[in-house]
Amino acid sequence: MLLRVRLTLPDRPGSLAQVTKVLGAAGADITQVTVLERGAGQAVDDITVFCPEGTPRQALVKSLQDVKGVVVEGVWTTREAPGTYPELEILKYITTAGDRALTTLIDSLPVLFSADWAATTAGPRVVYASWRAPQELDLPEQPPSRPAAITLADGLHAIHAPLPPLALALLLARSEGPAFHRIEVHRLTRILEIFLSLPATERSVARQLQK
Repeated sequence: MLLRVRLTLPDRPGSLAQVTKVLGAAGADITQVTVLERGAGQAVDDITVFCPEGTPRQALVKSLQDVKGVVVEGVWTTREAPGTYPELEILKYITTAGDRALTTLIDSLPVLFSADWAATTAGPRVVYASWRAPQELDLPEQPPSRPAAITLADGLHAIHAPLPPLALALLLARSEGPAFHRIEVHRLTRILEIFLSLPATERSVARQLQK
């Protein structure tokens, strides 16, 4: 199984080597390391690891916490294949999806962001949701002026984003792991900017609203 591990660790030579040594001893095969931020003597990294099925996550967390200066922000399941550029593939599909551009985007976002589900809404109405979305969605009352990371009352982490040209809002959510990082919010913002510039976007939204 693929897991995403988010760590805060000292930003000094040897710190990451200690982490990789501990992960290797725990049976985890590191497939990708992404540096989310650096500053004030610390770094925040997302590490993607492959672990055999049944590997206890708590044991993995405990071994990492034993490394001096390391803080485990979260461990959660990911379906994003490491070492690829999946957003480029998805945007390619969207450009040829015609009336299904919106549904293609919503179905793809959970994989791109190691999330559980995504949905687009018009006020209190759900226009379209990916297959893992709950039947009843507890939606925020108003979308923010720009994409923002939020944590809902039930502890669900989400990115809430307006789609102003379409009079819609988007919610991307995950129940495992830490809150969405500002780099993830920035990445989603750029994807949405490209999506909103595509000729097929308005047509695909109109089709969904007619249902």
